[in-house]
Amino acid sequence: MALPIHHLPVLQNWDCHVCGTCCHEYRVNITEEEKQRIEAQGWDRDADLGGHEPFITDKAWRGKVHWLNHREDHSCVFLGENGRCRIHERFGYETKPLACRLFPFVLVPVADEWRVGLRFACPSVAANKGRPISAHNPALAEFAAMLAEREGLGRRPDGSLMPPPRLERRPNAEWPDVLRLIDVLLDFLRDRRIPFERRMRKCVALAEAMRPLRLDRLDSRQLRDLVDVLAATVDQETTSNPMLVPAPSWVGRILFRQAAALYTRMDHGPKRGMPGRGRVALFRAACRFTRGRGTVPRMHQRIPPVTFEELEKPGDPMTREAEELLERYYTLKVGALQFCRAASYRLPFWEGFESLTLTLPILLWLSRAYRDRPRHEAIMEALTIVDYHVGFNPVLGTRRQRLSFRILARRGELTRLIAWYSR
Repeated sequence: MALPIHHLPVLQNWDCHVCGTCCHEYRVNITEEEKQRIEAQGWDRDADLGGHEPFITDKAWRGKVHWLNHREDHSCVFLGENGRCRIHERFGYETKPLACRLFPFVLVPVADEWRVGLRFACPSVAANKGRPISAHNPALAEFAAMLAEREGLGRRPDGSLMPPPRLERRPNAEWPDVLRLIDVLLDFLRDRRIPFERRMRKCVALAEAMRPLRLDRLDSRQLRDLVDVLAATVDQETTSNPMLVPAPSWVGRILFRQAAALYTRMDHGPKRGMPGRGRVALFRAACRFTRGRGTVPRMHQRIPPVTFEELEKPGDPMTREAEELLERYYTLKVGALQFCRAASYRLPFWEGFESLTLTLPILLWLSRAYRDRPRHEAIMEALTIVDYHVGFNPVLGTRRQRLSFRILARRGELTRLIAWYSR
């Protein structure tokens, strides 16, 4: 019996508008079965693919890994001149690799249902263009079944496909407890009576209050009561004035800029920046991000020339459209549990959530590079750059990067950074 598809109560639309971004900027990993199916389609290397091989094969510790090949202009070898996939046009939508069909959706098994997340790196997702997500239910149900089969997922005794995420370092909560935490965070994020930056600071305050607790000593009822008490306390004690929040420390600023370099980096596609110039250029860029003075290295070609000093100047006032965009983005990420466990480098619940909250000050910092645009358009541009990495850049799950995020969280720098770059 298939698990149901759960849509979060947020107004989100999407349809493909053939912008070609995904076919230029993403490396598509395919299975051995998909490789064999495409080979059986009879593509001619010279007549159809311009002399290019259809695949690239890398050796990894778990065996061979296959990728769709790209041309010199960074486009997929199967991308036609009209901007459409030639596999789709010639053999039908169902014959495309699952990764291509699934994008920009992210399906996450949560308790006894699949929750639908989205990648805002897709311009149509960020701009909320197309049909309501619920209109894609038939395809999403098919994708969920295919993912369950591919990953060997079956119903556990409690009806779920996977065990709940760890809250910190040990499995100390059941699915009802995790779902309660998600609901509290969503209540904070959707509270339109207050600015979005304060909503996020309340979420961070709840994480800071809960992370050190020995929750394994509590039963489910006690844990839910504790969450309710802490949520009420955080709601009352989080200051409404971000100017009263202390500025980030020098340690926080350095670690923040290093994280910003990672989240704005583009290594592939026509918009790749300085990382494409080699290791020496990348090392120099890292040094400049550490110092935080002078011109910001162009880690992505869509980022205009700007100085670190300019990015520290307060931005324009937050508009209603900008607040709605941020609410839509973080509601989907949190509600779909797209920030921890298998969806994000197998991070524990609170560690994954705190790494997600760091993207807010990075977005606001980067959006100041687009001062010639309306506020919501500047944030949307920054969002499509930053979200490219969320949940999909393996560097973010490395021990070194997790330590950096942990230092920011333990020192209280996340709240300071959110308030500082919301100015």
